[in-house]
Amino acid sequence: MKMKNKILSILVLSALVAMSSCTDLDEKLYDKVPMDDYGKTDSEIQTIVGSAYASLRGFSDSDQGGTNCYPTCEYVFFLDECASDEACIPTRGTDWYDSGRYQEIQRHSWSAGNIMILSSWKYCFQGIASVNTVIYQVDKSELTEDAKAVVKAELRGIRAYYYLLLVDQFGNVPIVTDFGGEGLPANSSRADVFKFIETELTEALPLLPATKTYGRFTQAVANSLLARLYLNAEVWTGTARWQDCLDACDKVTGYTLEGNYFNSFKTANETSGEIIFSIPYDHKAGTVGNYLASMTYHYNQKFAFSPNGTYPWCGNGISAQPGLYSSFEEGDIRRGSLLIGEQINMSTGSVIMMDNGNPLIYTEEITNYENALQNEGARLHKYEVQAEDQWERDNDWVLIRYAEIIMMKAEANYRLGFTANALSFVNELRTRAGLSELKPEALDLQALDNEWKHEFVFEGLRRTTNIRFGTFFEKWWEKPTDTPKTRGIYPIPASILELNSKLSQNPGY
Repeated sequence: MKMKNKILSILVLSALVAMSSCTDLDEKLYDKVPMDDYGKTDSEIQTIVGSAYASLRGFSDSDQGGTNCYPTCEYVFFLDECASDEACIPTRGTDWYDSGRYQEIQRHSWSAGNIMILSSWKYCFQGIASVNTVIYQVDKSELTEDAKAVVKAELRGIRAYYYLLLVDQFGNVPIVTDFGGEGLPANSSRADVFKFIETELTEALPLLPATKTYGRFTQAVANSLLARLYLNAEVWTGTARWQDCLDACDKVTGYTLEGNYFNSFKTANETSGEIIFSIPYDHKAGTVGNYLASMTYHYNQKFAFSPNGTYPWCGNGISAQPGLYSSFEEGDIRRGSLLIGEQINMSTGSVIMMDNGNPLIYTEEITNYENALQNEGARLHKYEVQAEDQWERDNDWVLIRYAEIIMMKAEANYRLGFTANALSFVNELRTRAGLSELKPEALDLQALDNEWKHEFVFEGLRRTTNIRFGTFFEKWWEKPTDTPKTRGIYPIPASILELNSKLSQNPGY
């Protein structure tokens, strides 16, 4: 854990600067930033930069009369996973109804008032505000102009990551690059936001670290995000850029597939040679926001993970949609990302009993989405679980890994007509998963879509993939009607529109 502790000593030294710019972008908060007393030397600047990285974990916010958390692993993750064909949050008795917010996302019937959509908007713009604050401090520092440009390259990269989420989810959003600017910002078009991301990443690239630096924004991270950008260019701009995607992928070097698929999701996953970018977590260092495991397992799952039942409380919430588990081929080790079947008490060796007296046996099927049984739905089980886990887990949250580079190469090659190249990349991942290689005649868009689904299950990529392959707009479980094309992006939250009269709502809402 020494590597992780060194990284975290940088990332958590400075508290995240709390700005309301995500909802009131013209508010001046200069008095809350210690410009005169701190942030002039290189070492002080590096400490301040940590707040920009820390923003990736999300923040706590008080909304609608209660305290809600918007970390990466909860509402932001829930939103895109449950809008896809991968995950769902069934209502179980009185649990997990929450004014119908999850049912709206599942059925693609959301409105601009859905708090999950608001949470993702706020997550992104809070992060952008944090980055803009640090850039302002860097500009006011005593560093040389060349040194400032190097520091700001990382910050521009982090900001571009947030905008990549925004161009995907909301499309037409304000581009805000200054700290405490005058006036309210208006929407920029989706194409302009796309161009902004591309420019920010390409201009930052030469100044970013060229070597692997875990937990930092490097050239490999920038090229990976450019590849993502170009992979989705046809959806986001109307113009396909498959070759640009391949070119960006080819620049990501120094990484390799782990022999064991699950090595990248272990508690000490900072040692993985596959992870390109992640959010470091260590509860001993005070990091917060990594508790996805507690959101999926049954309340009594603790007896399956620790002999004395001291494993943290679980909420029995998010689970796989029916059909996901059975979509994996027999022998696919990636199916271990889902937990199903009898749960055994580590102390007694017997099946755990639920409070209603029935055995805890996770089933793939969910008979009634609006009133599901406590044991229905396969559970998210990708990250390693240990008996000594705390509420805040120590697994680093994986944002980009080398398998995605391989899969992007596969898809881009296939769409350009280079089927043999595409097949070799797909089979590289299938071999690692313990499967036989696909035959040339078996490779089509459906096969590519399946590989995306199985390789990256529960990694937050599925909604974007559904949209790119067109399946997002088709009927599926608990989504009985086709989804209008306009719902390929979310509405701008109603409360944001109320605060900023210059913003226009997205088409179709």
